[in-house]
Amino acid sequence: MMILNDSFSAACYNSGVICPQEGKGAAMVLPFCNNAAMNLHLTEISGMVSPGKHAVLLLNQAGWHLSGAVKVPANITLLPLPPKCPELNAMENIWQFMRDNWLSNRVFRNHDDIVDHCCRAWNSLISQPWRIMSIGLRKWVRGY
Repeated sequence: MMILNDSFSAACYNSGVICPQEGKGAAMVLPFCNNAAMNLHLTEISGMVSPGKHAVLLLNQAGWHLSGAVKVPANITLLPLPPKCPELNAMENIWQFMRDNWLSNRVFRNHDDIVDHCCRAWNSLISQPWRIMSIGLRKWVRGY
């Protein structure tokens, strides 16, 4: 996992994607959510797409997801979901699983402790490809 940490920031944002078919994902923990963060994340995702493959990213319509300043790599297509439909985004279930199992009901010592917990939680998830597949696969995506 790539970590960018601004020690002056009290905020911590997790950005992540999964490929339920292959049971893998890419994530970043950043001190901000903006166009620059989106571009960093897209670069990270692009590097994880298998050669000869193309990724379609389902995403909500956050301003930094769809801004004209976003540089989408050639091996990625962005597919915005309809507004107010988090149930269509499998990442919402991933975040809920991570909160339920690794991140909730904790007292953090400081900002770095929050970042460390977020990274450990993501790395725990990534080490379990079957879990990513179980949480992320949707019948409507596969057409069966």
